[in-house]
Amino acid sequence: MRTFIAVEIHNEEVLNAITKIQLDFKIKATPVNKQNMHFTLLFLGEVDEKTAENVKKELSSISFRPIEVKFTHIGAFPNPRFPRVIWIGVDKVASEQLIDLAVQVEKKLEPLGFKSDKPFKPHLTIFRIKNKVDDISQTLEKFKTVDLGKEVITELKLKQSILTPNGPIYSDLQVVLAK
Repeated sequence: MRTFIAVEIHNEEVLNAITKIQLDFKIKATPVNKQNMHFTLLFLGEVDEKTAENVKKELSSISFRPIEVKFTHIGAFPNPRFPRVIWIGVDKVASEQLIDLAVQVEKKLEPLGFKSDKPFKPHLTIFRIKNKVDDISQTLEKFKTVDLGKEVITELKLKQSILTPNGPIYSDLQVVLAK
């Protein structure tokens, strides 16, 4: 099964603000559905049942406090002239706390063979772009600073992802609550 570790966004006001921003981008790209909004802390890829059980065991020992996240700016990877992903960034304090959580997850799972290929950068993907689109620098300039509200992250999840022609279908395999 295809898996990843994530924290999700549930605040309806934040999700509606994101949906509204997605409409401002006049590009040929696939918007992420609001029910699928999350920060991927670590992508695991294909794992078997036994490995998933070992991952669950390690994740259950993680301890973290609730994280208040403010959504503050919008950017693109690798850059605005040739975007492949459009994302929403968070405030500095939340960014540091999410990075700490991602590092904790990776340290727990590294003995099982899971390691990130690059340092975690907190971002909420709102578009995935398959084909070349025009430079979006002007549109991004409008959103250099935004206030889309805030979310309090209280759950860390092991998620399963089933890819379909209509987009991914996610399901929870495990939920670890903040303390």
